[in-house]
Amino acid sequence: MIWLWLAPLILALDQATKWLVAERMAEYESIPVLGDFFRLTFIHNRGAAFGIDVGSPLLHLLFSLVALGALGWMFYTAPPEARLLRCSLSMVLGGALGNIADRVRLEKVIDFFDFGLGDWRWPVFNVADTFVTIGIFLLFLTYSRQPQAQAPTPPPHPPGDPA
Repeated sequence: MIWLWLAPLILALDQATKWLVAERMAEYESIPVLGDFFRLTFIHNRGAAFGIDVGSPLLHLLFSLVALGALGWMFYTAPPEARLLRCSLSMVLGGALGNIADRVRLEKVIDFFDFGLGDWRWPVFNVADTFVTIGIFLLFLTYSRQPQAQAPTPPPHPPGDPA
């Protein structure tokens, strides 16, 4: 369980940054950090990732809890030597917990990282989303580097066997 410490650390970092934003900014306020390219913009996201709406806040919470259970099971069954797999699962787990905490407390998620140029903007996101994304990328990398199982080779047919 060596990588599991990462999840509560990510949860704490996520919740601390959301608290700071909510305490120091008004909703929809935008503060330029790197000009128009990177801004801190305080919004509430009632949807899922990138604002995708899948229904009521309760439905979002239920989907999140099912995903959390799946992540926990994957972490529990991962081989101890699979360090990158365990690290990536901990990142996704910590990020998921951060957004679940918002959904339980607020029925919405606080987002504030705002990247783009002019009218071309990436959907506003948060620390939890960042770790979920990095963790999923590392999961993909981990699984794509695993050797593929080979189909067994059929035994050769004896001479004269029409097969």
